[in-house]
Amino acid sequence: MIPVSKQQYKKPNMLLYRLTQGVSHVAEKILFKRRFIRNELKGKKGPIVVIANHQAALDFVNLIDATREPMSFVISNSFYSTLSFKGIMDRIGVIPKQQFQTTLKDIHTMKAVVDEGKILVIYPAGLMCEDGLSTPIPEATCRFLQWMHADVYMAKTYGTYFCTPKWARKRRRGKTLIDIYKLLSADELTSMSNEELSTKLDEALLFDAYREQEDLMIPYKGGENIEGLENVLYVCPHCKREFTMTASKNRLSCTACGYSEESDKYGFLHKISDTGAEIRYVSDWSRMIYSDVKASIEAGEDVTVSSKTKILTVNQRKHKFVESGDGVLTYRDGRLILSGKLGGDDLEIDIKASTFASLPFKPGKYVEIQNGQDIYRCMLEDGRLAMKYINLIKANYEVLQSAHAQA
Repeated sequence: MIPVSKQQYKKPNMLLYRLTQGVSHVAEKILFKRRFIRNELKGKKGPIVVIANHQAALDFVNLIDATREPMSFVISNSFYSTLSFKGIMDRIGVIPKQQFQTTLKDIHTMKAVVDEGKILVIYPAGLMCEDGLSTPIPEATCRFLQWMHADVYMAKTYGTYFCTPKWARKRRRGKTLIDIYKLLSADELTSMSNEELSTKLDEALLFDAYREQEDLMIPYKGGENIEGLENVLYVCPHCKREFTMTASKNRLSCTACGYSEESDKYGFLHKISDTGAEIRYVSDWSRMIYSDVKASIEAGEDVTVSSKTKILTVNQRKHKFVESGDGVLTYRDGRLILSGKLGGDDLEIDIKASTFASLPFKPGKYVEIQNGQDIYRCMLEDGRLAMKYINLIKANYEVLQSAHAQA
C-alpha cells in the first residue's frame, strides 16, 4: 500500500501556460503539421491520466494544445535540468522525474494532480524510440494507474519519429497525426487484473512506426537522408560484422562485404547490392540485432563491453551538462560499472543492469547512468558502442523479467 500523499497540487501560472500553448501550436504547425484523427480530450475536465506513446523528444508539442484545461506533463529530469527556462517549466506545472526510476515523492506529486481533479500526462515508455519501435512498458505502470483511480485517455501519435529521428543529424518536415480517445474509466481500472490491464496498455502504446507508415505513406522532406542511422544499425545483416556499416546521404553500406541499401522519402529501405536479402524496415533490422544480443545473454555467454569515456554532470547554475571527469564504462555479467575520476575524487558506480529497462542515450555519442538523483552522461571515446550498451541493458532486463515471471 502506498502511503497517502502529502504533496500539494501546484496550480500553474495560466498566463505562462497559455503562452506555452501558443508557442507549441506554432512549432507543431511548422515542424509537425499535426492533424487530429480524434480529440476526445477536448472540453473534458479531470481527474484524468493521459498516457501517450513516445516517438520523438518533442511529442508534447503536438499534445499540449489538445484542450484548454491545464495539463501537468511528466518529463525527464535530465532534459528538465538542462533547460535554461526551467523556471518557466516549474510555473506551468511540469513534473520532472528520473527515467525508469520513480520515488514515492514522484508518485505523490503526480497523485496530487489527479486528487485536485486535473489532467496528468505521462509517457510510460520513458524514452523516445531510436529505431521506430516502442520501448516496453514497465510492469509498474499498471499498479500506478490503478492507484491513480482516474479515467485514462490514450494519445497516440503517428509520424513524429520520421520528423525527428533520434539518430538523425537534421529534422525533417512532414505531416503527423494524433489520435486521442478514452481508453478506460476509473471503475474499469479497478475491476481489471494486472494481466488484463497490461495487455490493454500494450495494445494501445506499443508501435512499429515503419509498419504504421505502410498504411500512412506520408513523405518527409529530407526523409531519405539516413546519415547517423549506422549508429543504430551497427551490425551488417549479411556478414554479421559489427561497426562496418557506413552511411552517406541515403545509402547505408557494409565496408566488409559490400551489402548496401538505399532509403526513400517514406523511410523505407531498398537493397541495391548483389549480396544479402532486402530488409525494408529499419525496425526489423534493429530487432534482428537485438535478438542476437538477447540470445547471447540467454545462452550465458560472457559478454563484456568497455569504453573510455568523458564524464559529464549537470551544472545547475549553467543549466547544462559540463565535463567533470573521465573514466571507463563497462558492461559485464549483467552489471554496469562506471569507474574513474570526478572533480579530482575517485568515482566507482556498480549497478545491476536489471534495475532499469533502458537508459537515456544518443546513438553514436553517449549513455547516461542514473544513480539515485545523480546523472552521469558518459561521452564514449568510441561512440559506436552506445547502441550496443543499450541493447545489452534492454536484453538483460527482458531475460531476467521473463525468468522471474516463470519462477
